[in-house]
Amino acid sequence: MEYTINKLSRMSGVSTRTLRYYDEIALLKPLRVAESGYRIYGQEQVDTLQQILFYKELDFSLEDIKALLFASDFDRGRAFGEHLSMLQNKRERLDTLILNITKSITAMKGEITMSNQEKFAGFNKPLVTHMYTADPSVHVFEGKLYIYPSHDLENEGLDDGFGDHFKMTDYHVFSMDDIGAPCVDHGQALHIRDVPWATERMWDSDVAFKNGKYYYYFPAHDKDGIFRFGVAVGDNPKGPFKPEPDYIPGSYSIDAAVYTEDDGTSYMFFGGLWGGQLEYWRTGEYVPYDGEKGRNGPQGDEPAMGPRYAILSDDMLTFKTEPKEVLILDENGKPLKASDTGRRFFEAAWIHKFNGKYYLSYSTGDTHNICYAESGSLLGPYTYKGVVLEEVVGWTNHHSIVEFKGKWLLFYHDSSMSGGATHLRNLKYTELEIAPDGTIKTVKPYED
Repeated sequence: MEYTINKLSRMSGVSTRTLRYYDEIALLKPLRVAESGYRIYGQEQVDTLQQILFYKELDFSLEDIKALLFASDFDRGRAFGEHLSMLQNKRERLDTLILNITKSITAMKGEITMSNQEKFAGFNKPLVTHMYTADPSVHVFEGKLYIYPSHDLENEGLDDGFGDHFKMTDYHVFSMDDIGAPCVDHGQALHIRDVPWATERMWDSDVAFKNGKYYYYFPAHDKDGIFRFGVAVGDNPKGPFKPEPDYIPGSYSIDAAVYTEDDGTSYMFFGGLWGGQLEYWRTGEYVPYDGEKGRNGPQGDEPAMGPRYAILSDDMLTFKTEPKEVLILDENGKPLKASDTGRRFFEAAWIHKFNGKYYLSYSTGDTHNICYAESGSLLGPYTYKGVVLEEVVGWTNHHSIVEFKGKWLLFYHDSSMSGGATHLRNLKYTELEIAPDGTIKTVKPYED
């Protein structure tokens, strides 16, 4: 069936002027133009207009809608699923806000009491609501905030302590023009089907810029079930990224974080205990382990394992050096002990520099905090300083710290959107307060 522009306008509620504008910007071209000059639309154009209206309802800009609709991997069925998820999340948030208003009115009448925390229910919404996202690595590229998270998928995997329920297979790239601006999904940038050596578990990643290119570093299980790091290269921070055919030789474990010094040398920091397999490499060789989680690592008063680092090659595709350990010390200059689970490194290393000093922040894993340590040298040793972020909803805690337009921001995730499901997480962020001496004020995510 075909429709004139007037019939399509009446059916859809979109003005003829808007439809002509969509044609001008090549967002919605008509099927053909009749001899009379009228635009004629067919079924494909009707379906595309429906997609446009769904995206507009969800506050996407026309520029972003066009990028999504014309992306090489656009799938109409998947888009419907994403629309449904986003609208359900929007409805849930509106329900929360309605409840907030109702309780506020009742409290104003003196019939109930309401805590200050309850007064803000529904306002601290996740950055991304149409899919589950976690483990944010954030950088400033081209004057914008670019966010590179992992993509959580619903699955039936067991929460066995080794990560069987984290079955991620692809990455999306997001950006924000400014603090408080919408978080835009630029679509899928990399999928595991395009990585010849990888089989599963595309967990936390990071992106670095050098030599006019963007380098996407990601972990995955190889065909032997061993975590390795791959690298994919792109010309644009949005992607797409083309993966190298094999993993980086000598790489292992998870949670890449790349830091480039002023002299242009780039370093990858990485490592994660338990499911991240860092303990398996204590001897420098991979030693498989099927026992109780954590029992193949240091115990008791033994020094805890620290993250690893390796210098990247000039072309950013391989390690120039073998991985080495980063030492984290206590206030007495002694290595943190394995039993000091409230302070020792578990996963999610991140580096930022402030007033000439380096700060290593990381997750403590089974005690659920993000902590930080300070050093005068990028490669350490680092001295433990305190807690950046306290426990969030869900088991994992993962973050990044970035300076943008004179403010320091903390990006992190929790599982509030899924009602606490550990493997279904969502991104959030907040401003970070850092004193001139580098002391970070602890973020208490659910307190006033």
